[in-house]
Amino acid sequence: MSIEVGSVLEGIVTGITKFGAFIELSDKKVGLVHISEVANEYVKDVHDFLKVQDKVNVKVLSVDEKGKIGLSIKQTQAAPAKKEFYPKKEIRQHRSFDQNRRSAAPASFEDRLSKFLKDSDERLMDLKRNTESKRGGRGARRSD
Repeated sequence: MSIEVGSVLEGIVTGITKFGAFIELSDKKVGLVHISEVANEYVKDVHDFLKVQDKVNVKVLSVDEKGKIGLSIKQTQAAPAKKEFYPKKEIRQHRSFDQNRRSAAPASFEDRLSKFLKDSDERLMDLKRNTESKRGGRGARRSD
């Protein structure tokens, strides 16, 4: 049986390193499964997923002119269900500044503008009151 890119073969794990696992295929040829191709999840240690003499199905990813064979166990397994990293939130309507207004009739532009200016002036006054009371710095009050 010839080893062709894209084919799925059965092999036996012959060695495990920190960067992957060596798999013996048919005809006594050996290929490497890189640690990134061992499983569909994060692999910190290959020993957590494979042991020597395990029978595994592998997909041939590459065969170079020197005879090195690149393999993948991950691509022979079913893809995991996609996880949502950020759960979808309900989309909320923005509240208007005037929450007491429940009228269905839209206000004219001038009414909305005057309301905005009034609210803006009130906010500025509140801001000025709060900042003026905090002024004075270091030498404002001394207890001698």
